[in-house]
Amino acid sequence: MIIATLIAADRLSESDISAAAALLCGAEGAWLEPRSAFDFFLASPDKVEAKLREALPGVDVVIQPEEHRRKRLLVADMDSTMISVECIDELADYAGLKAEVAAITERAMQGELDFEAALDARVSLLAGMQAEVIDQCREERVRLTPGATTLVRTMRANGATCLLVSGGFTRFAGPVAEAVGFNRAVANELLVEEGRLTGKVRRPIVGAAAKLDLLTRTAAELGLGREQTLAVGDGANDIPMLQAAGLGIAYHAKPAAAAAAAAHIQHNDLTALLYAQGIPRSEWVTA
Repeated sequence: MIIATLIAADRLSESDISAAAALLCGAEGAWLEPRSAFDFFLASPDKVEAKLREALPGVDVVIQPEEHRRKRLLVADMDSTMISVECIDELADYAGLKAEVAAITERAMQGELDFEAALDARVSLLAGMQAEVIDQCREERVRLTPGATTLVRTMRANGATCLLVSGGFTRFAGPVAEAVGFNRAVANELLVEEGRLTGKVRRPIVGAAAKLDLLTRTAAELGLGREQTLAVGDGANDIPMLQAAGLGIAYHAKPAAAAAAAAHIQHNDLTALLYAQGIPRSEWVTA
């Protein structure tokens, strides 16, 4: 059985459901959460998503097998996924270099530049910055994405392992992981000497290959099959882990990641990933 979930938090209407049912030739379904999420039960997923997205602008669609819908492992990107900013861009702003660094970040996330080379180029521009600015930047600029804490804490309450993996930096990822409730975080380390950034990152760099390795290695350690894993991210360096996961979700993503992932959440916050797993609001952990 295939499940097609329509998600539009607090604004999914009966007319939306009727329009979708007509496109799906009268397929049966049921409300997962009134006015927010509806499941259709299908025999085949062929061409369904494109039809539904075209007919229902503003509604996210997730299509997947019914079996193992509730995932046991979450691997999540941080920047522009679990938090609302790109940390290196914000850090560069304290040196008056945000525009220059952000342009490189955008091209790297679009897949136009090699991630490691782009990271080295951006970090080199920060050489000489006082290390204490990192903490100042985190406190002043970093904000959690709506739904992040609810997603992670609900999944953990259901027995899942949740890992934060970032091509960003440990001084951001560690506190973010603790605040959200992740089991642990993996990220890059900015090298510091005498209280100032050296302009270099400790090797090996956490990039696309490391994200994929973390997903596959952790699943194997936990004895989980691919179908029991969920990955979420927004950029080109997330694509390998998105494609390797049982359900890979591109979140408000760049075109390359959106095209590569099994699902794309474009209109809702991160709680959409709970609806995708068949978890109604009554089961969410919100504190």
